[in-house]
Amino acid sequence: LTRQPPNAFAAGILLKMLALRQIIQRFVGAALIISVALEKLDLMPKSESIMPYRLMWFMLATLIVAADQLTKAWIVADFPYGQGEVITDFFNLVHVHNYGAAFSFLSDAGGWQRWFFTALSSIVSVIIIVWMTRLSRQRWLESLALALILGGALGNLYDRAFLGYVIDFLDFHWSGSHFPAFNVADSGITVGAFLLILDTFVSDQDSKS
Repeated sequence: LTRQPPNAFAAGILLKMLALRQIIQRFVGAALIISVALEKLDLMPKSESIMPYRLMWFMLATLIVAADQLTKAWIVADFPYGQGEVITDFFNLVHVHNYGAAFSFLSDAGGWQRWFFTALSSIVSVIIIVWMTRLSRQRWLESLALALILGGALGNLYDRAFLGYVIDFLDFHWSGSHFPAFNVADSGITVGAFLLILDTFVSDQDSKS
């Protein structure tokens, strides 16, 4: 398969990192402003309003966004659209575009889904930020789950807002059947959702004991 030269890869990574720097600064700043505002409004217990602890989860979300965008930049620089490489008998690297939600949901809806999912991801991200700022230290599993979901939502939100589609590249298949291609952001959302469900069961058990 034909790949782009190494300098194209380096240039793509550099441009992506510069763009990410501005996005991360704005994201962290917005998260801190929301946290401070909630504290001023007494919407968080004073004993729990410890900024470094909450900032840790926002930084984890930021790392998910960075990993997602840098891996997408690598795929774009290394593989022309529609091309890929066989890695194992069940896994390929590919370069495909998803115009829908996670795992290609509504990818062929006609165009309206771009703005719908952009608005939905923005609203969900704000809700998760507020949710995270109101959690206590004891709710660390829930905070971890929300941080992963937030990072994934923001990673795909960037693609939809600035590209009009989401870049996917992880292609798993078995016996000729391919699972919809996905990316690091989708992985963060999936793992976060699983941990959120797990936290529900753990919390139920704690409440009964």
